[in-house]
Amino acid sequence: MSKKLNNQSTADAARDRMIGEIVNGSTNAVGDASQKALLVRGCDPQMAARASKMLPPLLGNPIFDTATNDNEFIMKLKARRYNVIMFAPGACRYNAASRVIPGGNAMTRGWTLVNYRALVRRYQTANVTIVETTEEREIVPKLQVALGL
Repeated sequence: MSKKLNNQSTADAARDRMIGEIVNGSTNAVGDASQKALLVRGCDPQMAARASKMLPPLLGNPIFDTATNDNEFIMKLKARRYNVIMFAPGACRYNAASRVIPGGNAMTRGWTLVNYRALVRRYQTANVTIVETTEEREIVPKLQVALGL
């Protein structure tokens, strides 16, 4: 039981560190992105929940959706048009290490970001911006640029 608690404490500490890096990478220059929509494909539901509360104000309050598995991601890609699609740093790190991105399904098993980009292009307009980074500190600046802030 103590090993499980230790693993949970380690995971929570890692999440706290990542959230801190996101905040430290942000700038004070925020415009209005409330008419834009952003979808983030990540791997960790707890990080997605935390980011959903903390990121929108740093990004001009866009419509902010997350997906941590491909069933949810594909459903959201089909349901609405997004201005920006982001692959979260964890997914990008898995891809960079040639590891399977968590949250796949039978169709996407073994996919790389090349495959995911093609999927995005299939369901979104040609001018959707795709943002990728392996660094949490780059999230806010990259998304601010992608959202035109």
